[in-house]
Amino acid sequence: MIELSARADSNTEVSTTVTLPVDKRVKSRLRVTLDDGRQAGIFLPHGESLQHGDKLMSSDGVVVLVQAADESLSVAESGDMLVFSRVVYHLGNRHVPVEIALDEKGGGVVCYLHDHVLDDMLAGLGVAVKKVSAPFNPEPGAYGGGAFSGGAHGAGHHHH
Repeated sequence: MIELSARADSNTEVSTTVTLPVDKRVKSRLRVTLDDGRQAGIFLPHGESLQHGDKLMSSDGVVVLVQAADESLSVAESGDMLVFSRVVYHLGNRHVPVEIALDEKGGGVVCYLHDHVLDDMLAGLGVAVKKVSAPFNPEPGAYGGGAFSGGAHGAGHHHH
């Protein structure tokens, strides 16, 4: 088994890739199957997480590029920044990991792991939600932590 325990520089030549969903990219110890079929173990310092595009290296020089897997996501968009602010406030109030961006017109776009309860909540705020399959790269958090606790499944369910 290949042991990946060091980060590689961004200009290091890649040997292979590993494609992982967000709930696997936040674990510091993980057994994975690389995209070429080989088995590997990821051994990072406690609390470190992986982002799409990170590179890991083994002691014998194998370099693995981390790729975010497609996941079932909900996407809500609003050109009205007051409405968008309410959307992200209510998602944040439920500790929902989110990916935030601006669309080409400057409107807000927020993505989260698909959850029909949250979709209904946002519909109640007047925002249309669509379901897509795409890589998920949530905000790492204000204190620099990358901890991800999984889906929220509605109000009042906190994962600590």
